[in-house]
Amino acid sequence: MLESAFSQIALILVVAAVVGFLANLLRQPLIVAYMFVGILLGPAFLGLVSAGEEIELLAKFGIAILLFLVGLKLDVGLIRLTGFVALATGIAQVVVTLGIGFLIVLAWGFDWIPALYVALALAFSSTIIIIKVLSDKRELDQLHGQIAVGVLIVQDILVIVAMVVIASVGSPDGSGASNSLVATLLGSVGFLGVVALLARFVIPRLLSVIARSQELTLLFGVGWAMSLAATSQFLGLSMEIGAFVAGVALASTPYRESLSARMVSLRDIMILFFFIELGTSLSFEDAGSQIGLAVVLSAFVLVVKPLVVMVIMGALGYRSQVSFKSGFALAQISEFSLILIALGYSLGQVGSEVMSLVTLVAIITITLSTYFILYSDRLYQWMSPVLRRFDKSASQDVMREESQAHPIDAIVIGAGRLGSSVVAGLREKGGRLLVVDQDPRALRAMEGDSVETLFGDISDPDFSGSLPLNIADAVICTVHDRSTNLVLLETLSRFNFEGKICLTAMDEPTAKMLSENRNVTVIRPLTMAATRIVDGLPKMRQRGEPRLR
Repeated sequence: MLESAFSQIALILVVAAVVGFLANLLRQPLIVAYMFVGILLGPAFLGLVSAGEEIELLAKFGIAILLFLVGLKLDVGLIRLTGFVALATGIAQVVVTLGIGFLIVLAWGFDWIPALYVALALAFSSTIIIIKVLSDKRELDQLHGQIAVGVLIVQDILVIVAMVVIASVGSPDGSGASNSLVATLLGSVGFLGVVALLARFVIPRLLSVIARSQELTLLFGVGWAMSLAATSQFLGLSMEIGAFVAGVALASTPYRESLSARMVSLRDIMILFFFIELGTSLSFEDAGSQIGLAVVLSAFVLVVKPLVVMVIMGALGYRSQVSFKSGFALAQISEFSLILIALGYSLGQVGSEVMSLVTLVAIITITLSTYFILYSDRLYQWMSPVLRRFDKSASQDVMREESQAHPIDAIVIGAGRLGSSVVAGLREKGGRLLVVDQDPRALRAMEGDSVETLFGDISDPDFSGSLPLNIADAVICTVHDRSTNLVLLETLSRFNFEGKICLTAMDEPTAKMLSENRNVTVIRPLTMAATRIVDGLPKMRQRGEPRLR
């Protein structure tokens, strides 16, 4: 093993870069590659790197920055939108998973205290994995992404309460949990109050001065995130919650995009060490005897846990596609699970075999769930014939601002840059519009007297078939995804839609494919923009002609 911590970190960075490059060539997730590097370099194989204090510290920095950026991009309106379902799903999923997991581990021959620890570890999902993968897929702002994040917040609160209770009950002096809980709650209220006052009266003025320097802006962002993370930890909460609150405090400032852009690269480098630490912590000496139970528990987390979420969300009226994606996003155990087991180990309530068991389950579920999230669209298409049978006729992921009683001039699908421009132009002409998108934040910007909004995924045939096509004169899709446009075309054909159809394509093959239908007008934004630029230029002078002035 390398003696110097600096040498270990240097080796990790070099090997991670090489393995990451190979993973990119093979189109494999970087998260899986990083954990492989940790296992390869750690005690389980080459033994060159240990999960020492230095790597653990860098991992904590990465986690704090990641959650700070999540809080920075959080929209309070989205919390209001998904608050009830996140609370109901989060609590119900934890209770059901905890109960079933406890019975499985108990049946395997464990005593009830270790079984309870393992069941608690199975009940929670990884904030880091879900946010990282959904961010990479650009699905964090979509409805299933927001619900998953909401459930994670509920889970984080529950696991912190669990850790406070465990630490209090298991403390040597026998002090009760109630005093610690009350102290933590009072400290939390005071902490949030001070942060709210700073965010309201101090931070905006301070940032207006600091933002003139890029270096100071980055330094302030990191310092603010780390200071609140440390304060939160001091108050008996977790540093993760403190970092998240630090981001939320700056989310309403005009500098959040600038801060986010400057900290993304730092996040990507620092979060590497969390996955390295996870890989190096695996010991095959203890894990070998637990492999059978680890496989059973991993299957439980990867299959049963998402099913529990889907059943709960289905009961709340959500369509199968949203509940499916939300459920499989939560199909792994949490970094808090490892912290929880470490706490039990330090209190002498669980042994090293439980530590190895939970670590092995974490590596298996994190690795496989990463693929589940990345390929959730394909998985849903494969399973949709079965899943759609359980859809209710009315669903809460499809929310109308008001009933579609009046004729609609156009249904505009997509509320992005192109969609918002189309809506603005049609609104000026006095058109009555229905705007459809999966991003609630974008839809709120569209709201107006002549514009109604609808949440939903147009690539879901059941949802697209529920659109009020019988009272619409035109359908304009500004989403340039080929499969989405083809699903929409098939739906319009199935319902014999006779109005105007406008679809969007970014390349020539897609444009030709969509144009095969004579009723379709294909929009090519890049080609149209290039033509507009060329037409706006003065006449080009021929070689040898004098320069035009």
